[in-house]
Amino acid sequence: MSTATITDNLASPAPVLSYSPVVLSVPGRPVDLQVRVSAPETGTDLPVILLSHGQGPSNNLSSLNGYAPLVNFWAAHGFVVIQPTHLTSRTLSHQVADAPGAPFFWRSRSEDMSHILDRLDEIEKAVPLLAGRIGHTKVAVAGHSFGGFTSSLLLGALVTDDGEEVSLLEPRIKAGVLLAAPGRGDVINGPMADALPVFRTIDFSTMTTPALVVVGDEDDSRHFTDMGPDWHADPYTLAPGPKALLTLFGAGHALGGIPGYDVAETTDESPERVAAVGRLTSAYLRSRLHPGDNAWQTAREALTSGLDPVGRVEAK
Repeated sequence: MSTATITDNLASPAPVLSYSPVVLSVPGRPVDLQVRVSAPETGTDLPVILLSHGQGPSNNLSSLNGYAPLVNFWAAHGFVVIQPTHLTSRTLSHQVADAPGAPFFWRSRSEDMSHILDRLDEIEKAVPLLAGRIGHTKVAVAGHSFGGFTSSLLLGALVTDDGEEVSLLEPRIKAGVLLAAPGRGDVINGPMADALPVFRTIDFSTMTTPALVVVGDEDDSRHFTDMGPDWHADPYTLAPGPKALLTLFGAGHALGGIPGYDVAETTDESPERVAAVGRLTSAYLRSRLHPGDNAWQTAREALTSGLDPVGRVEAK
């Protein structure tokens, strides 16, 4: 079965409404928190995906304007997707270069998501045609690369900063998707080792929130470690269940091109793979946020059958 023929029980795609920026003033944040909100045209009790962007080489994709291939798919299939521009975004570098936490703002990135949930009513009312349609108890987080690290913290992973153990667990988040996320810290020996010392301290043993970890079997992140692609599976391997691991065959760090349409930083361009990531992540989150929904089981069966599977799935 080719990746283009993977199906599940998701409804037919709906037209998508996208609205930005919604601007939130946050005390102590050096600039306002801006978010993009994308949602299907119809539907109520819609689950929420908070999407944390990565730190790719592009100037604009690491912001509320990135990840359109995934965002459009998720919104068309029944999710409200909320994308903040974290302080790490290159679009803000001229404004926040001297702010506390620069240049990586690892703690602020997670705090952005809690601020969004604190003001979900306000966001819902600010977006035309969205008021009254969000299911406030059905919240997931997703993140790519550095955004995967952010999401890991929100799902319960711990880090140590200046000798102090830090928990940024967000209990309102019920499930997560980690896309090419960083792995364990004791093997970080690349040029990023000194730049991000907090990455060396991450502890996945406390990450108990259900999550799907998505990795590419050709994602060799030498700027962090020489452990090879398996490093990105650590959030699955080292965290307690319930967890699932999706390993995509032939995929690099962009997982086929999820950061944007036709972008130069994608070294493994594959619209079929991106479509599969959209379908499988949507199915996983539907089944987690809607008990009794069998979308994930159906999608997994489609993935692993036939002569041309897009990847493999493990679970615990």
